[in-house]
Amino acid sequence: MKLYYPLITLFLLSATLVNAQEKKTYKVNTIAFYNVENLFDFEDDPLTFDDDRTPTGKDHWTEEIYNAKLANMAQVISEIGSDVTGTSPVLIGVCETENRRVLEDLVNQEPLVQKDYGIIQFDSPDRRGIDVALLYQKKLFTPTNYKAVPLYIYDDNDTTKRVYTRDQLVVSGMLDGEKIHLIVNHWPSRSGGEARSRPKRIKAAQLNKQIIDSLFSEDPYAKIITMGDFNDDPTSPSVKDVLEAKEDREEVKLKELYNPMEEMYRKGLGTLAWRDGWNLFDQMIVSSELLKKDYSSYRFYKAGIYNKTYLANPKGRYKGYPYRSYADGGFTGGYSDHFPVYLYLIKEADEDSANK
Repeated sequence: MKLYYPLITLFLLSATLVNAQEKKTYKVNTIAFYNVENLFDFEDDPLTFDDDRTPTGKDHWTEEIYNAKLANMAQVISEIGSDVTGTSPVLIGVCETENRRVLEDLVNQEPLVQKDYGIIQFDSPDRRGIDVALLYQKKLFTPTNYKAVPLYIYDDNDTTKRVYTRDQLVVSGMLDGEKIHLIVNHWPSRSGGEARSRPKRIKAAQLNKQIIDSLFSEDPYAKIITMGDFNDDPTSPSVKDVLEAKEDREEVKLKELYNPMEEMYRKGLGTLAWRDGWNLFDQMIVSSELLKKDYSSYRFYKAGIYNKTYLANPKGRYKGYPYRSYADGGFTGGYSDHFPVYLYLIKEADEDSANK
């Protein structure tokens, strides 16, 4: 069965001595990440602290509001990268989802249901019950292995005082016949202050690095994308010093990482705003193999922040900030307090694909 892959045409400098421009056609797929800001159902789960997100809770979270939130999230996801690919992301990591039910309800929304998304999700030990997950278009991506890797953090180095936070989701699979590895993250928050909470994110980064190194030990040329809400910026010690993610792709060597978000951050761009300042906590980081200039297989093309006008607060004190879905105990009609992020993977299309 032949599968449809979106195509784009790029003008690249040819390898000839005359440096003439050559027109080439590429398969292109979007991979994205979205913090969906507390996508909870409206029922009380006695095992988690979800009381606020119930009809009688602080947020007055009714079935009607839940359905409106789902519709908003589905609209955003369906549009990420579509201006280039004509379709929704082939893979999208999400965080702040309460359970599998909300993911099932999400992928069955009108803008997404025809894409037939599969779901990879584990219930995390987070006390609020929020998880990370990966959604994938079944016709384009086939998972071969996946697991949730727990993050063990303890207060005061006391093993009886575990800080329960999100697992890191590791998924390996085949995209158009090529193996790719994805890690979906939601690192510990800055609650209590950035400096005080920093060691927790350092621990998260160390775990992420351990996972990446284990993948490299099996295959030094592994194609890896680690994505998520790191609750740190591209220049923070967790990302810069522990992951050693580099800003300049030309400096990335074998078994190293490139962070395309760092240049955006230095230009003042962000995915969330706080106290009149922008942070770029939501990031997509790729391994060296994805940076090669041989486009006979999938390579990194470019990354971006999906910050369309409708996703920004239209008025008031927080005008221009991400248009969050609830504030002051009520549903705003908005989306999330984070903008999504994405990247494109491209490879040269064969003759059959180009002529479709």
